[in-house]
Amino acid sequence: MRETYVKSWLKDALGIFNLELGRLLRDGGVMIIFIVAGFLYPILYNFVYRNGVLEDTPIAVVDNAGCSDSRRMIREMDATREICIAYRCTDMEEARELFRDRKVNGIIYFPSDFGDRLANKETAVFSIYADMSSFLYYKNLLMGSEFVMLGEINGIKIERYRFDGLTDQQADASVNAVLYDDVNPYNRAFSYSIFLISAILMLIIQQVMFYGMSMSVGTMREENRSFASLPDTLKGRGVGRVVLGRGAVYWLIFMIIGIYVTAIVPAMFGFPQRGNFWEIMVLLAIFVTVCVFFCMTWSTLVTRRESAFILFLFMSPVCIFLTGCSWPTTAFPAFWKWFSYLFPSTFGCQSFIDLNTAGADLEIVAPQLKALCLQGIVYFVLACGAVYVENFVLKRKDRIDEVRREVEGRIERRIGAGKIQI
Repeated sequence: MRETYVKSWLKDALGIFNLELGRLLRDGGVMIIFIVAGFLYPILYNFVYRNGVLEDTPIAVVDNAGCSDSRRMIREMDATREICIAYRCTDMEEARELFRDRKVNGIIYFPSDFGDRLANKETAVFSIYADMSSFLYYKNLLMGSEFVMLGEINGIKIERYRFDGLTDQQADASVNAVLYDDVNPYNRAFSYSIFLISAILMLIIQQVMFYGMSMSVGTMREENRSFASLPDTLKGRGVGRVVLGRGAVYWLIFMIIGIYVTAIVPAMFGFPQRGNFWEIMVLLAIFVTVCVFFCMTWSTLVTRRESAFILFLFMSPVCIFLTGCSWPTTAFPAFWKWFSYLFPSTFGCQSFIDLNTAGADLEIVAPQLKALCLQGIVYFVLACGAVYVENFVLKRKDRIDEVRREVEGRIERRIGAGKIQI
């Protein structure tokens, strides 16, 4: 009995696997998405951000203060790796003209009261205007000016402590009470590509899978077909076989894409690969499995093929933000922290960065792997529930339509009776 059941289960799952694979291969749109997006998106992102480190960004300076403090800060900014003071302008209009002509990628403006405010021990303000056509311009201008500003603030504090009667040693100890050394071991050059691409690579797997699966589901619904149709041989008891049979197709496709994304692409562009290959494969297998059930669950809500385009464009920046690579998760509001737990990319990207970039092992990323496994269990149950509900509705579609028509008829008769009575 047991052997017969196992053979029947495997036979049914294999049949569903072949059915889903044939359906995907016949859908040219979905296959283009899988091939183009899965294999070319990582290359495209890396080419866009191939200059992960940008040096000597040309900047225009408008120094209306003309004081020793502003001139010193300008010299120090020019000495940084990030900024090159290319032009010194007499007014903002001249600086704007240079900006419009693309001769500079930012403007630094010192107002006329800058020196007077410092002399009067008031808060002095200078302004920066960045070219946002590339985040690298903004990063360089902000980092270069902030490094100089922090140094100036410490110098002003020491000078004022000396004026209050403290010795040089006492003043320095008051400003630098805790000595520290800023060390960034995993991205020493502050490369934007290393910072961003490591998270995007894993996110591509989730988003492309969801995009393709949603297009497939939307197409079937537009053609009055369903992803939840159970073969007659299953007699309504094969929901798990449908989910696993369909999911195995996407799992195999995206394991191939995943190996390409996590192992080959970083090697092509010289990204850090400090992790153990087989440990990264363990993470990849778990992550792809969870993504399959995640996409299978949420794609059931898609009713039209083009809906996937809107979801893809809207959710991609949200998901990359929720990974915590651009903003620490400890600073997330409670709502966004809980919301981030809906997406496998939240834990998958964090684990991949720790393993591949920081050289951690599976023991270090165990909390993220446990969270992924919990997500997989939840989404598997939800995927099975979605298939069961849709199959239930399909089998009783005629009865449901009949009940709906009866209800609509009663409402129309009551409305008609009400009009006659009036």
